[in-house]
Amino acid sequence: MESKKVLITGVAGFIGFHLARILVENGYQVVGIDNINDYYDQQLKLLRLQELGIEVDKIEPNLPLKGKIIYQKTDLRDLSDIMNLFETHRFHYVINLAAQAGVRYSLINPHSYVDNNITGFLNILEACRKYPVEHLLFASSSSVYGLSEEIPFSVESHTDHPLAMYAVSKKANEMMAHSYAHLYGIPATGLRFFTVYGPWGRPDMALHIFTKAIVEDQEFDVFNYGKMSRDFTYVADIVESLKRLLPKPPQKNNPKFNPKKPNPSISSAPYQIFNVGNNSPIELMDYVKAIEKALGKKGRIVFKPIQPGDVPATYADVQSLYDYIDFKPSTDFEEGVKAFVDKYIEINT
Repeated sequence: MESKKVLITGVAGFIGFHLARILVENGYQVVGIDNINDYYDQQLKLLRLQELGIEVDKIEPNLPLKGKIIYQKTDLRDLSDIMNLFETHRFHYVINLAAQAGVRYSLINPHSYVDNNITGFLNILEACRKYPVEHLLFASSSSVYGLSEEIPFSVESHTDHPLAMYAVSKKANEMMAHSYAHLYGIPATGLRFFTVYGPWGRPDMALHIFTKAIVEDQEFDVFNYGKMSRDFTYVADIVESLKRLLPKPPQKNNPKFNPKKPNPSISSAPYQIFNVGNNSPIELMDYVKAIEKALGKKGRIVFKPIQPGDVPATYADVQSLYDYIDFKPSTDFEEGVKAFVDKYIEINT
């Protein structure tokens, strides 16, 4: 039987790169797109593509390149290009990971989050409507919980108080997906990722920033005077969750859905939301100590107040995810930090 064809948007990104490798190893035909924008070091994105067998010196817009995957440099904001892609490949599954990332950057350039995360996702939904797929998975974020202090964060809680445009755009994606699931029967699953980390991680994330500063003997900022905790989630656990969810789309008319007391994470439409987190928050200073241990070197910390858009703590309730796919993230954070540090040293020396 012919293997299933999967589209991964944002395939040169941190999660997309890891996911593409795993899906290929599991027999899927993978098509990946990415616009290689300059939000962070483009060279890192090209190195990831190179690991996937793509000839990075030949990348041109909409020119398919074959390695372990088929790759095209394509922008989600171009509806015509997206429609052509879907018409050519007739995907079984779509995993939308492409997005303008970064909470703090959204305070500087909010329009980018509307253009990339909302308009771009609308184009994916329209393509799934015209060329139906068996399952659409899309990245949301723990940031949608905003002002909530109901710890651990549950998918059954309401998320009506986002703190920055990044969170707003992810909340909008959830609502958009539900609308299309209801109107057009597109089976859609949203994943609220909690602080993903690991090898090949993004340079704008704390792990990369702290590691680079310690290696270079530079000062680095720790906000809220270190009194923060995060549900750090190892990238391999994120990828395993996505792999298990892919062939398990939500069904219509979920008997657990009560329209008189609606649970925000399910619906009468083929739609569902899950948290994907380690279910074990780590104090930020313990995270720093794990980096220092992996490097064998102390860091030069500058303590500062909390930044606008930040929350003091995140903590994922992942019971519904475990019930659905018999898996929940559990990688030990010291092991995960060491894996990142080892890859960082390899890439940068």
